[in-house]
Parts: sequence; C-alpha cells; structure tokens
Amino acid sequence: MKDVLERETKWEVDREFTLPPIDDLVPGGHVEATSVELTSTYFDTTARDLLTHNLTLRRRAGADESGWQLKVPQADGRVEVTAAWSEELPSELAEVVSGAALGRQLRAITTIHTLRHRHRVLGPDGELVIEIDDDIVRTTPEDGSADALAWREIEVELGPHTDAVPTALADRLAEAGAHRASYPSKLSRALPQRSERKVTGSKAERAIHAYLTAQIDAIFTGDVALRRGEDPIHDTRVATRRLRSTLRVFGKLLDRSAIDGIADELKWYAGLLGEVRDCQVQRARLAGKIDELPPELVLGPVAARVDATLLKRQLTARAVVAEAMDSPRYLALLATLQAWQTQPPFLIRIRKGELVRRAGRAAHKADKRLTKARRDRRDESLHRARKAAKRARYAAELYKPVKHRTQAKANIKYYKQLQSVLGDHNDGVVSAEFLWRTATAAGTAGAENGFTYGLLYANEKHAAERARDAIAAIAGHR
Repeated sequence: MKDVLERETKWEVDREFTLPPIDDLVPGGHVEATSVELTSTYFDTTARDLLTHNLTLRRRAGADESGWQLKVPQADGRVEVTAAWSEELPSELAEVVSGAALGRQLRAITTIHTLRHRHRVLGPDGELVIEIDDDIVRTTPEDGSADALAWREIEVELGPHTDAVPTALADRLAEAGAHRASYPSKLSRALPQRSERKVTGSKAERAIHAYLTAQIDAIFTGDVALRRGEDPIHDTRVATRRLRSTLRVFGKLLDRSAIDGIADELKWYAGLLGEVRDCQVQRARLAGKIDELPPELVLGPVAARVDATLLKRQLTARAVVAEAMDSPRYLALLATLQAWQTQPPFLIRIRKGELVRRAGRAAHKADKRLTKARRDRRDESLHRARKAAKRARYAAELYKPVKHRTQAKANIKYYKQLQSVLGDHNDGVVSAEFLWRTATAAGTAGAENGFTYGLLYANEKHAAERARDAIAAIAGHR
C-alpha cells in the first residue's frame, strides 16, 4: 500500500460556469491540461459506518488512477491509502477499516462517474503547485436508496509544497460564480443525509454529548491508525480514560441500562493499551537516565539490556492489542460507543447545576485522596490520588463550556499540574522496580554486573522523593 497526503477544497458551480484564467497563477510556470473519465465504486456497510467516521473506500477505474483508494481524515487534510487494482477488496485495506465497519460486511453502495478536465499548474522547476479539476459528475446508487444525481464541481488540490489555495485563484473562482461546497466529498453529496449528532436538549446535555463524542471520535481514529501500523496508543488510551471517567463521575445522570458494563469494557481496553504505553514511557525514560550518567559509571551493556527487555514486552503487548481488536468483545464496545454519538445515553433532563455539583464532588474526592497520600506517603496512595486528580480534571473539562468557566479553567490547570507530578512519581516507582529485577538478572550474567542498575535505582528513588516535595508545593498553593 502507498500513502499520499491529500489536501483539497471543493467548489460548487452551475452548468454554465466558465473556469477563469489560471495561466498566470505561478510566475514562470505553465499549465498541463488533460481529460480523463473516472468510474468510482464506493463500498461501505448497509448502515454506512465508514461514512459515519468520514472514511471513504472506493475502487476506481480510469487512466492513471485505477486501483483501490481509502481516504482517511487527518488534521491537515486526508491521507489517501492506495492499493493495486483487483476485483475483490484487498485484505490489507479490509483490515484497516474492519473496526470502523464494526465487523460488518462491506458492499458496493454507489457508483460515481466523473468526466474530469484536469489542469495541473506547474512551477518553473516542473513541480506541481496546484491541480484544478473541472468535474462533471453522475451518480448511480446501487440499491435505489437515492435518486441518480448529476452536477458539476471544481476540485482544487494542493501540491506537496503548497500551503494554501492561492488568493488570486480563490478570488477568481468566486468572481466567476463558484462558492465553497457544503459537502466534504462527492460521496457525501451523492448519498442521503446521515443521522445528525446534534442533541437538542439542555446546555448541560449538549456539553456531555460533545465530550462523549470527542472521545469516541478519538477512539475510532486510533482504531484506524493502529490498524495502519501507526502509534496512537497514548491518545487512544487517554480517550478511553476520559470516557470511563465521565461515566463514573456523571453516571447517575445517565441511563444506567445503557451504560451498564461499558466502564468495565473501557477499563479492559485501556489496560491493554496501557501495557504498551508503559513500556514506551519506560524505554524513553531510562534511555535518558542512562545517557545522563558519566560513561565510566555505565558498566556493561546496560542500555542494550534495558531497551531489549522493554521492547520485547512492548511488542508482546502490542500483539495482544491487535488480537483484542479483532474480537467480538471489542467490536461490541465500538458498536455501543458509535450508537451513543447519535443517541446519547440520557434518561433524565440534565441541568447545569448537576454538572457542576458532580464535578465538585470529583474535585473534593481528589483533594481528600491527596491529603491522605501526603500523610501516609505510600506509593499506592499517591497512585490513587493521581487517578482521582485525572477524574477531577476531566470533569472540569466537561462542564467548562456550561458554567463557571474561570473556576473550571483553574481546576483544569491545577489538577493537570498535579496529575503530571504524580505521574512522574509513579514512573519513577515503576522504573525502580524494573531496575531492581533487571539488576538481579544482570548480576548472574557474564560480562555484566548490577552496579549501574543499582545507581539508576538510587537515582529513581531520589527522583520519587523530589516528586513528593513538588506535590506538597503544588498542593500548598491551592
């Protein structure tokens, strides 16, 4: 498979539209004009699960664009993942979208025919600056669920080193009668309107829905990225934690029959991701700690042993995640979360005051746990205080758009800072335990000894003590 970053805008025009002059857009450049006919068959589930997450899967025939293409949304555009032409969907693409499809069967949902007049604006060096496509489009729904449509549009795609649509081009298109399209893709225009995610309840209900939806989007984005071999472990894990925290803090305001058991499933999945993430954190942390030591104090292949041991664990944990992602249990979790995006688990009318009160309880609980942890100084207590601080922070994030914005922002800042220092303490505790176990093994191996591990262990213990002092300082300024 091949990945290409695609950054494009669409413009709606009428049948009589005339493309304005474009020969002078790039000084010293020139325009290559060609025409091509494209036939694109789009695939999705009956429920259009891929389109729900703005994923587009198609098989295209036409000149130099024949093959399979999967378009995955990114912050700065879309990545087009391509595979060679075949009648059947390539297995590697089917795997990438299997989570977003909720394990359901993919089938052809519509065919779009495009007569494209392509204008490639090239710079003096022959590099593509911008491509302007004048498209005449016809659709043929496969199941008759929508009427056949025909329209004309202009598609402007940026070259690899072009930051934005040239102002001169945008102005000329607008003057000629074009306006920015209200739909993100040809497919979204061709198919009937999907269910909207909007909630027409109280401001508090809209805030909960927006927060839930943002985390669910992050989980589905992470699913696709994981299946593509990328590393969204941290962001996906945080999204699962935010969701679980929301169910715990605000659960009494939600439909218990709808959310029952979901927090446990989120904990299960977050735990699998955590096994991978913990190894990543420890590898980076200990590599830095070893680099800080004077070379004469690093006796034996310390860096290699530490990294190899943690990498082996990380790869094993990553394989466990991949296996879990193909399980009915995981797909059932995704199905429930996706349903919440259009049908949030509300049972009673939720008011702003309820959000603030329950967020306040989360903050009070975090403060109590911190007080206890500072008193008994036990690692387990500090770890519990850290988890409570996260819940208080996430609760403040949720109610911030609704009420007491200044207080919410202050709570977010405070508990984020506290969470960070408590996290440093926890990382030091975990590192110290790992170093102790590794030292005992190194002491029995030829050409190795436990000296450097013991030194690192002592350093981590001192770092944990400094973190306790930092925690006290933060709490003292509350």
